[in-house]
Amino acid sequence: MSAPASFSPGASAACAACAALLRRDLSVAWRRRGEILQPLLFFVIVAALFAFAAGPDAALLAEVAAAVIWVGALLATLLALPRVFADDYRDGALEQLLLSPHPPTVLALTKTLLHWLLSGAPLVLSAPLLAEMLGLPRHAWPALLASLLLGTPALSLVGAVGAALTLAARGGGALLALLVLPLTLPVLIFGAGAVNAAAAAGGIGDGGDLVAAPLLWLGALLLLALAFAPLTIVAALRASLN
Repeated sequence: MSAPASFSPGASAACAACAALLRRDLSVAWRRRGEILQPLLFFVIVAALFAFAAGPDAALLAEVAAAVIWVGALLATLLALPRVFADDYRDGALEQLLLSPHPPTVLALTKTLLHWLLSGAPLVLSAPLLAEMLGLPRHAWPALLASLLLGTPALSLVGAVGAALTLAARGGGALLALLVLPLTLPVLIFGAGAVNAAAAAGGIGDGGDLVAAPLLWLGALLLLALAFAPLTIVAALRASLN
């Protein structure tokens, strides 16, 4: 019996190439541990500044906690975006990746996954600590974590498109922010909305459709980004190289 198409030699070679690329980039990132910590530290600082600004009014702080966490996550994700393709672009490795026999969309997804592992995943892990600091009710924490797990990968995918489009542009950082921030507003709105609904209703289970609907929208946005972002990233990278 022949092997399934999903386990064909071409697919196995592509998976091996993506794993090798991920290992290489993680090794390089480990040697630059200070850069890895920057988005996480920025995330914590943003939340702490809001906590200090709100003062002793715990009710006000709890009311805006979801918005603060999500805005901090968005800005921290944006902080790490310029480095997604920049190093490979400078040393010529990016051109070799696009010319390799493996599907370029899979390699683009691997680079985006690396960005999420280095910036999005630490934000998700640190979210309960910041939620406690901001006074977010604990029954809303599951909604917070679910929204971040769905929303931060979507932010990375949309951000990678912007990083590819501005790769060869002068002043790319400012242009990247102008491109990405409007596109990420739906993720921000549904993410904060799910947490606020869970906080008001007493949890995910008690919130019913008020909590489920924003989370479903986040899932739909993530699937949409997974479907279209890799193709857009590859086209933008080729345009930047030319």
